Amino acid sequence: MKFSLAVDLTRNDPSIDMREVARDTMDLVRMADEGGFEIVWAAEHHAIEMTIAPSPFQLLAWFGAETETIRLGVAVVQAPYWHPIKVAGEAGLLDLMSGGRLELGLGRGAYQREFDRMMGGMDQHKGVAYMQEMLPVLKGLWAGDYEHRGEFWSFPASTACPKPLQKPHPPLWVAARHPSTYDWALSQGCNIMSWALTRPFGEVEKYKQQFEEALARAPGAKRPRFLTMRHTAVYADAEDGWRPFVEAVRVSGRQFESLFKQLGEIRNGFAEMPDVGQLDNSAEYDAEILRTNLVFGTPEEVIDKLRPYEALGVDNFLYRCCSGLDRTRQKESLRLFIDEVMPAFQDSRHLPQAAE
Repeated sequence: MKFSLAVDLTRNDPSIDMREVARDTMDLVRMADEGGFEIVWAAEHHAIEMTIAPSPFQLLAWFGAETETIRLGVAVVQAPYWHPIKVAGEAGLLDLMSGGRLELGLGRGAYQREFDRMMGGMDQHKGVAYMQEMLPVLKGLWAGDYEHRGEFWSFPASTACPKPLQKPHPPLWVAARHPSTYDWALSQGCNIMSWALTRPFGEVEKYKQQFEEALARAPGAKRPRFLTMRHTAVYADAEDGWRPFVEAVRVSGRQFESLFKQLGEIRNGFAEMPDVGQLDNSAEYDAEILRTNLVFGTPEEVIDKLRPYEALGVDNFLYRCCSGLDRTRQKESLRLFIDEVMPAFQDSRHLPQAAE
């Protein structure tokens, strides 16, 4: 089981200097690179301070310039907001500049608020069709001259300039929850990304079962990789070390619920946060439930919590930093994970491979 890192440029307070946020984020990325993490992932979101990532390719180019071996993952390109020719070229350029380190994820888009601004109010659920049209177009553009006449995009023969170093293209990923998405992803040769949010480990098992069932429905298909993400924190203080991390997840969770369910206003990029008691899934944010379900604990406790993921056959465990927590604690957590948790997992450290 390999490890990767999800870290956001995040502000919960307008008084925080963005230059400080950027410096601290880069410190975490460098630590992950030096510590043997396989991939660092950058999201795409617009006009929200909770996840400041209007251009994942630009952000990853910055990460790539400051690191040596860690791979650079887009999680994910929001397909409705892009033209395929632009995605193909941006991906090729980042792969070239980084020496063949790109991992490219595609998604439909997350928040209706973004669709209201980026797509004129289009229903976010229609984004799936954009993603499914875009992916084969990208493959065609990376291969050479390609003409397209589709539902959402049409253009004369064109190609990606530059082409990716990795042949035939960088590894592709799709965020999947519904069984039909697994089937489609496997038909396109994509790896699977999953996120059980704050739910119990049984939710991870459900996604892995859907993955295996999709494979059984596709005899002869090459087995892709299965990645799952969890908020993760390691601390030395067994008594009280968990408290700031749990509180950070409770705060970021309320922001997520507000955005995802449109429960409050966004003012100058900052989401109004509903009281936990107002959420229909408020039990998921109970402090003890978070402490139990998430990968929080002392090094020994985190190793024990990760063993079931390893046994389940998770190929890559995505360590998600607790958004909004002070970076001193984030760095302490990541250092403990690198020094005391990763050595417990055989072959977990990433070894760079040259682009084919």
